[in-house]
Amino acid sequence: MPQNANTTMNGTQSCPSSSTAEKIAFTCACSLIFIVSLTGNTVIGIIVYKTRTMRKPINFFIVNMAISDLLYPIILIPQAIQNIYLDSWLIGGPLGQALCKLVVFAEDVSAIVSVLSLVLIAVDRFGAVVFPLRSPLISSKLCPFFILATWIVAIAIIVPELFAYKLVKYSRTLVCELQWNEVFGESSSFENYLLFLTVAFTFIPLALITIIYITIYLKLKSQKIPGEQSANSGQQRQQRERNMLKMAIAIVLGFAVCWLPLAISFPILVLADMNIWPICGVPYFVYVVYFMSIANSAVNPCICFIFSSNYRKELKTLLIGKR
Repeated sequence: MPQNANTTMNGTQSCPSSSTAEKIAFTCACSLIFIVSLTGNTVIGIIVYKTRTMRKPINFFIVNMAISDLLYPIILIPQAIQNIYLDSWLIGGPLGQALCKLVVFAEDVSAIVSVLSLVLIAVDRFGAVVFPLRSPLISSKLCPFFILATWIVAIAIIVPELFAYKLVKYSRTLVCELQWNEVFGESSSFENYLLFLTVAFTFIPLALITIIYITIYLKLKSQKIPGEQSANSGQQRQQRERNMLKMAIAIVLGFAVCWLPLAISFPILVLADMNIWPICGVPYFVYVVYFMSIANSAVNPCICFIFSSNYRKELKTLLIGKR
């Protein structure tokens, strides 16, 4: 992921700095995302924790995604805002070195956990709709193990970045810089690692999720759509499944819209030339796609409240304090 995208590898600027208006606009937008993401994802977790009827696999996976999304407002947004005002890393020494590594590490771990959570949500919806009379493919008892697995896999895959990013001091600046070849040798390629991450944790999961939801759609299409006034419990259950499916698909679409521009453009720019970042015009494009990826942390809770009457009901209960 792009860190200090408007800074060259030697810490110097080759493009005019952003105007004051651009900086203020970016700061306000990031601050809005900070507030919405922090509030929305926290409320999602509280609702599922306090409401027994909400403790279902799909909601557990949504909470897992909400927890990963909280890494953005807490860790990444302050750093993103700092980058547009200062050319140098603020904190030096061992603490600055650790923060340099953790900011990049937390960002990519969060993204992978979100993707894996989307896959689990799709699998849960597949079992509920395609095999409604069978036991759930992922039971509530197994949810903690699958959730823990998403974090273990993400951390294991991103661990190399903890070693590859280092805080480097130049004449007047500190730069959090990728030093892949210095750490892993000239035979190792960061470009290959980046392509692996992009394909394995963006394109393949989204393709798999698309296939799953197409299968679910065809299954639902073959079933009789229940009438609004129907009192049949089976038809009511089908309608609830359709509503949950709409929310799940909306979350996937939100993720795709927010993350695909970065997933497609960043590997292309890196493969073209690592020094392409300082070229005038490129930093603005990078900040736009980077901002879109950050915005996903605020989009997810909004989708939950828009598409789920249960979340809206429990939010009202939480605010009013009565059931």
